[in-house]
Amino acid sequence: MSALPTSGRAWHLAARPHGWPTAEDVALREVPVTAPGEGRILVRNLHFSVDPYMRGRMNDVKSYVPPYQLDQPMDGGAVGEVVASNAEGFAVGDHVLHGLGWREYADVDAGHATKVDASLAPLSTYLGVLGMPGLTAYAGLFETASFKEGDAVFVSGAAGAVGSQVGQMAKIKGASRVIGSAGSDEKVKLLVEEYGFDAAFNYKNGPVAEQLRQAAPDGIDVYFDNVGGDHLEAAISSLNVHGRATLCGAIAQYNDTEPAPGPRNLVLVVGKRLRLQGVLVGDHTALQPRFVQDVSGWIRSGELKYAETVAQGIENGFDAFLGMLRGENTGKMIVSLAH
Repeated sequence: MSALPTSGRAWHLAARPHGWPTAEDVALREVPVTAPGEGRILVRNLHFSVDPYMRGRMNDVKSYVPPYQLDQPMDGGAVGEVVASNAEGFAVGDHVLHGLGWREYADVDAGHATKVDASLAPLSTYLGVLGMPGLTAYAGLFETASFKEGDAVFVSGAAGAVGSQVGQMAKIKGASRVIGSAGSDEKVKLLVEEYGFDAAFNYKNGPVAEQLRQAAPDGIDVYFDNVGGDHLEAAISSLNVHGRATLCGAIAQYNDTEPAPGPRNLVLVVGKRLRLQGVLVGDHTALQPRFVQDVSGWIRSGELKYAETVAQGIENGFDAFLGMLRGENTGKMIVSLAH
């Protein structure tokens, strides 16, 4: 076995951001690498994930995931290769999915690592279409929103890692109409031409409520919300009686320093008997086997397409994170560590 490295780089949170994170809030530092202890494995990360929820973890607030600690490495989804193992069932050369991203080498409790098969799909897909974003889309559409054949579906943030999967899954399962919103004309084109959405619009081109009404003259039955704000308000207006909304994220508000006003038309929820429900992917781990089976099948058959935006090199990790928050990615934003 080749000698283990003595150190590797990791992104640390240096200060709590106020509003948009800046380069002063983070630091890329060398940290020592040691042989793994009992029940642990040392993983050389090949790809790590940057996701919207990580912005919330930079704040010191109680939430569904603990905040990042100051002057400690940040974490998040990563996939890599085992370079040393002190745990049964894991051998050098195995590929694993784990939760210690934002660093070159990860000392992982083997109980928190899952072996992944590079022959089923490219390793980076386990962070996106076959990973947490994909399962979020699957659970949020089929369980939380109780999607059924014939539903008209509207997805905001539709060109992102979650939204692009929601729209395609709805089409595969027989939606009557799928509408998406995105932040550029290129993304709108991609949604219709590549992902098979029936209609899409650029929310920067005019009021969301008006554009949604034009795209869905007969209303919508399901809204999958990745954005919040004016999109949620517009969806409430367009939802039909007994409509369902899955509230997944509110990226439009993540860097606001003041709370954003809520939808002004919540009174419509009563008359239309709407259901608005949040989704957290951690509640749906039982769906994982069915999800991987369904989605890997849809990828192989060509029914489900996915995009990745890849930043090369750990030094570009923070810029990739900011780019994702600004919507510069199409599909899943991945940081690849070229070794």
